[in-house]
Amino acid sequence: MRFVWAVAAFVLAAVLIGAGIAQRTVFVGADTTETKISASDGLPYTLIDGAVLTSAPGSQTLTASVDTGPVYAAYGRTADVTAWLSDVSYTRVTLDDTGEIVTETVDPQKEGPATDGPAADGAADAATEGDTTSDQAATGTAVGRNPAGSDLWLDEFTDEGTLTAQLQLPDTMSVLLAADGTAAAPESIEIRWPLDNSTPWAGPLIVAGSILMVLGVLLYLLGIRHARRSRGPRRKGLPQPVTQPLDTIPAGDAEAKGVISSGAPSRRALRGGTRGFVVIPSIAIAGLLFTGCTAESWPQLAASATPSPSASVIAADEQDAPAVTETQAKRILAKVAQTVSEADVAANGDLAATRLAGAVLDERKANYLIRSKVADHPALPAIPTEPLQIVLPQAYDLWPRTIMTVVGEEGETTVAPTVAVLTQQDAWSEYKLTYLASLAASAEFPGGVAPATIGAALVPPDSPFLILEPQELAAAYADVLNNGENSSYASLFEEEGDQFRVKVAEDRRTRLDQFNQTGAETGSLTFSSAAGAYPAIGLATLESGAIVAVSLTETDTVKPTNSDAVIKLDGNPTVEALAGTASSASGFQTNFSDQLFFYVPNQADGGQIRLLGYASNILSAGVIQ
Repeated sequence: MRFVWAVAAFVLAAVLIGAGIAQRTVFVGADTTETKISASDGLPYTLIDGAVLTSAPGSQTLTASVDTGPVYAAYGRTADVTAWLSDVSYTRVTLDDTGEIVTETVDPQKEGPATDGPAADGAADAATEGDTTSDQAATGTAVGRNPAGSDLWLDEFTDEGTLTAQLQLPDTMSVLLAADGTAAAPESIEIRWPLDNSTPWAGPLIVAGSILMVLGVLLYLLGIRHARRSRGPRRKGLPQPVTQPLDTIPAGDAEAKGVISSGAPSRRALRGGTRGFVVIPSIAIAGLLFTGCTAESWPQLAASATPSPSASVIAADEQDAPAVTETQAKRILAKVAQTVSEADVAANGDLAATRLAGAVLDERKANYLIRSKVADHPALPAIPTEPLQIVLPQAYDLWPRTIMTVVGEEGETTVAPTVAVLTQQDAWSEYKLTYLASLAASAEFPGGVAPATIGAALVPPDSPFLILEPQELAAAYADVLNNGENSSYASLFEEEGDQFRVKVAEDRRTRLDQFNQTGAETGSLTFSSAAGAYPAIGLATLESGAIVAVSLTETDTVKPTNSDAVIKLDGNPTVEALAGTASSASGFQTNFSDQLFFYVPNQADGGQIRLLGYASNILSAGVIQ
């Protein structure tokens, strides 16, 4: 019976192991699904809609090919990509109402797509032909604009001939394909998605079969052992002669009859038989076992949910998406810093203007002019880029868009963190740095700042909800600098921790004392502050307050008090370089640019306006006319 069970175990083991191996070999399915798209209308741009990318689950592998030349791909929010393409004709790959992939030619001069056409998998005739190239030339749209390097993209790729990119995009993002903005976009496009071809029962089947095989071997060995223990013939013994007492048998007869009267009985020599054994094919079994050791060959237990912190900020349903992601902001700031660094080395104001605007640009240009005439005059500090401590993008789908960042190590005491504002005017412009200042040593940046994934609303310049409208902030603070405690706005601003106000007062007092030592009888030195030429920019905080950046202009005026006096710029090469002369009978006027960041609370909560950061640099100088 043991042999029967052994054979049954061997048969069942073979079936289970064979079924497990078959699942991982002959019966394993494809590991990807793919669709091929042909966009043969010759337009320079192709947009692949997020709906197409997410039409199958899992990550996406995009392959785009041309016969020769570069292939470029970028991805971003669909709204941003379509905004960038809003003035050109382009090919759009999307889904129709039935879920089929179609290509459309979008013409900015018409409402909606110009033509429709199916894009069946692998069909070469899937694209729609048309005269859109000539239409585009006729309408004067911006053919030739290279999408490479745009600040709108979350990431971009480029290659020669064939480009393959691994993506994992949601349906709210789209991919832009191009060559260089002039040549036709890639015609051959393929998208692949992974398929779940795991065989979760292959491993258990192989292991179970291997266990049964071992069990069958044991049963077989037990059967052999049992058979050997009970082996040998069970036949009857030979007939025995009739016995009688030895003393009644004559000695001769006893010997004749084979009766031994003395000595030990004779023994038959037994030779032990050779024991049989079975060699277990351990190597084969091990191979079978390891066949089912891959993760795809076992059932996957449901992973326990990883605890995540509760969201402390919830975006309103009607709120727009943040202008940039944190990664995007980091890349933009790095590009700004790189361009400005190159401009600083070459003292090239035009190059600086591609990434700077407002007071930041004016200060840089003034520095370039001074350095061209004063050899040892230092350059302005480089734009810091890391680490990004805070990224506060404006939550806005249209333009202009604003980002506020804080760069620097948290808790750093030797180098003050830098706070900056960058603005993008439209979908085709790059972000430009418009405000830049160092955080005051005693300033605490508001803790109620929304995360980068949600963003903040831009505060209107005339917002009535703050204790002071942003558009009035610069003039109010300038009045405090001019009049101190006598200013009607003094009570609105927190004096404690306002290092800038202290430094301005000390600087004015020191310079006036120095001037009066030699020029009090022949001239005068006066100081004034006024709102700068650039508008205030504010982003809301979670407490309904706002962080507001403003610009001020401080003016020093020195002029003679009698007609015979002449003002000379002894020992002041900086003002001389900007003014173009070393003396003047009418005097000189020197302007300084101040960039200031404030926290402005809302009216309901009250409180005082708090200075967060500041920067001050010479802006211009000239002869009083």
